[in-house]
Amino acid sequence: MRIGVLLNHDQIHQAAHCVPIAAALHGRGIDVTVVTTSAALSAETARLARLLGAPDIPITELHLRRPRSRIAAALFDRVLPAAKLAIYGDNVDIFDQFDALIVAEKTSSILRTRYRLDALKLIHTRHGAGDRAIGFDKASSRFDLVLVSGAKIYERLRSEAGVPPDRMAVVGYPKFDLLALSPPSLPFARDGRPTVLYNPHVSPHLSSWYRQGRAVLDHFLRDDRYNLIFAPHVMLFQRRFVLSIEHFGIDRPGAIRRQYYEAPNIHIDLGSRASTDMSYTSAADIYLGDVSSQVYEFLQRPRPCLFLNSHRVDWRHDPNYTHWQAGDVIEDVAELGPAIDAAGSRHQLYRPIQRRLFAQSFDLDDRPSSERAAEAILAFLSVAPQMAPLRQAVTA
Repeated sequence: MRIGVLLNHDQIHQAAHCVPIAAALHGRGIDVTVVTTSAALSAETARLARLLGAPDIPITELHLRRPRSRIAAALFDRVLPAAKLAIYGDNVDIFDQFDALIVAEKTSSILRTRYRLDALKLIHTRHGAGDRAIGFDKASSRFDLVLVSGAKIYERLRSEAGVPPDRMAVVGYPKFDLLALSPPSLPFARDGRPTVLYNPHVSPHLSSWYRQGRAVLDHFLRDDRYNLIFAPHVMLFQRRFVLSIEHFGIDRPGAIRRQYYEAPNIHIDLGSRASTDMSYTSAADIYLGDVSSQVYEFLQRPRPCLFLNSHRVDWRHDPNYTHWQAGDVIEDVAELGPAIDAAGSRHQLYRPIQRRLFAQSFDLDDRPSSERAAEAILAFLSVAPQMAPLRQAVTA
């Protein structure tokens, strides 16, 4: 039995959802290989594997092999994920060597729908526990097994995506297994001032950045009573233009002016490792965002939240905005100052709601989620009786 774990993205943010599972399988003596599509993903995989006590886990880095694929990537990658899609066709022979492939995103279903690898079992880890509708579309039903973090995800996949219960396993959140292994270190946030994390999403039809983001940065230029971490979705500034895949639309994120970088109370991170490893969600005192699933990682420790309703949606009974129940929702940046000032005192109103939302999103227990995921995968693949004894992991 050979299992592959695929990381196929422009950024490294999906690695933390998959590598802990790969390490747990490797620790049980399973033949598992992490397949990456960039040097950055290979390096992040190796780093996480060392943290998880699996430094010898095999890593295979894929490349575009056909001239036409390289040409398409050179022409279109600034606006479209051309390389990400072409990598499948260029490496079908590699994927065909595996009995099962663990993936964090849905583009991998192309291996079955276009390249006819019907014997390859596709296992979806997902990469977040958010509420956006795209996380519960019919594409989820193309996988043989979907690993879900909690009851909320399970029920929405069953009712909205049509995923049968016997093709889902509730395993918790493997990314949380890394929390204690990589504690945040943010020197600028040690000056005694409260720190706000502004975490806008990338999608133009949902994000607050395109309409109000610079006004948010301007607010913290004027009000230095607070530190600001500006850590948007890692894909927001990856390309010159951003296409919406849920509702057709395109927008331009633009540039960040020098004055924001130079402000002593503003820390800007457009996509470093700290944007992906929960450093900022762990360190901040107040969360400010729109639809990013990172708010649920922030709620691992209940704290004040604020949400920007830039598109003035009717959100109160919309399951795609369930997380907005965790704090005050404002529509105008002019309301931001008073909302931040009141966030601490108003948090008592939201603390019980935050705990409920977190419990619905994450089914956690005393066991590492990655171990639960490994067991679910092996049980699904009917190799559980052949499992080797679990090796003890030594963190590095």
